[in-house]
Amino acid sequence: MADILTNPKARRDYFILDTFEAGIVLHGTEVKALRAGRGQLSDAFARVEKEEVWLYNAHIDEYTHGNLQNHQPKAPRKLLLHRSEIRKLFGLAAVKGNALLPLSFYWKNGKVKVALGVGKGKAQFDKREDLRTREAERELKRATMKSFKGK
Repeated sequence: MADILTNPKARRDYFILDTFEAGIVLHGTEVKALRAGRGQLSDAFARVEKEEVWLYNAHIDEYTHGNLQNHQPKAPRKLLLHRSEIRKLFGLAAVKGNALLPLSFYWKNGKVKVALGVGKGKAQFDKREDLRTREAERELKRATMKSFKGK
């Protein structure tokens, strides 16, 4: 499961409560652009509309060798989920403060899949706490590596 694109803001700014795997409807040159790793998910979000899930603001660059039929970079894209999963997502997204976010695009059996997460926004102090823990882990790792090199 190799990631094509990841959303750096998702895990930094949100507590991820639940994750879902969804297919995505892509047209022509979008797949070729993703194969080249050309796109970004930082401002992307999903929304449940009329029992369908749509992905907005996912930027997939135009394919460089495309023709007049090249795709729109920020076009809304339909996500493919089972009806029961869509109902569950609708219930989770309806809670105030929750958001549907794409965590990553990845390949699975030759198809592009989306890891979709239900996130609850972090407050500023939560982000600072995450930074402190990450820095402490980094220092601990650095100290253990020095002790191994010293022997």
